[in-house]
Amino acid sequence: MSKSELSAVEQTAATRTRRSPEPMDPRLTDIQPGGGVIIRLEQAWGRCRRWYLKTFRRRYVERMAALRKGDGNRCPHEVLDPRDLKFYRNQGGWHWAAEDDPFTWRDRIPFAREGLAELLVFSVLFFGAAGLFGWMATWPSLGTVGSTVCGLLSVTAAVLGILIVWFFRDPPRQIPQGAGLVVSPADGKVVTIEEIDHDDEIGGPAVLIGIFLSIFNVHINRMPIAGRIIRLRYREGKCLNALRPESVRENEQLAVLLEGSQPPHRPMIVRQITGAIARRIVCRLKPGDELSAGERFGMIKLGSRTELVLPREEGLRICVRTGQAVKAGLTRFATYESDSTSPLKNGGQTNL
Repeated sequence: MSKSELSAVEQTAATRTRRSPEPMDPRLTDIQPGGGVIIRLEQAWGRCRRWYLKTFRRRYVERMAALRKGDGNRCPHEVLDPRDLKFYRNQGGWHWAAEDDPFTWRDRIPFAREGLAELLVFSVLFFGAAGLFGWMATWPSLGTVGSTVCGLLSVTAAVLGILIVWFFRDPPRQIPQGAGLVVSPADGKVVTIEEIDHDDEIGGPAVLIGIFLSIFNVHINRMPIAGRIIRLRYREGKCLNALRPESVRENEQLAVLLEGSQPPHRPMIVRQITGAIARRIVCRLKPGDELSAGERFGMIKLGSRTELVLPREEGLRICVRTGQAVKAGLTRFATYESDSTSPLKNGGQTNL
């Protein structure tokens, strides 16, 4: 960049005004807008649980009602305890403080909380099938061929069960700290690094980095920087293979516009995109939420794509390359070196 261009970039960053959070996208009525069989099963179980609590545990219901905070129920059903808010945490309203929530221990389980129901259902199905076929393989009446087929089916079901357990894992992460540091929003492989001349949401030149998540990756999405959520936009679409370029334009996706907590309050976009197998986006955010760098905010179930769009400024250094494996909250994605040292000290040369 020339000195005049550098001065323009510095002036833009210095005069950037903070945006106000926008209203919630009306299509986002819960944290999993694509719906699904498992969420319907959970909702049916919730109705049974609430009946049981009101019938047999009235004192518990009264105690939880006394501890409840917020300005009203925004869920389509009764709210008796924090479990009733699982799919509606992005709607605001009633909530419980962490010390009053008897189910916070679920957040410490090394598996995605939003995927516990899938983990339970698929584990029962696959490991149950593995046990059944393994037992059938011992039947003398099946003969050698029948026993061999049942044995192979047992092993296949067990492997699929292990893959499901592996997919929903949520390992703890020690988030790196540093001025101007941007961490990866997802696990996977970097498949795209693209410079954009002008992005309307960013308000100028930008860089788009795309990550492909296979079924072997952790699928938890994390904040790239500490920031405030400005807007969420959900778009229905197809479920093409996330490696195909047209998947970005045609697949179901949810775009999160956020703004950095610290000056110069840079805007960034995290885009969750479904894939051929992954058809369920989960995003627990709502406009106005403040999150720290590396904090969990959602997931995409069973293989997908995550994109990050960030401002292209003098002093920006992209720390990843195409084909590189990255981890959410751990991998240093990019740094804005001008946040810790003046760009003029670098001789006015871009690090892109």
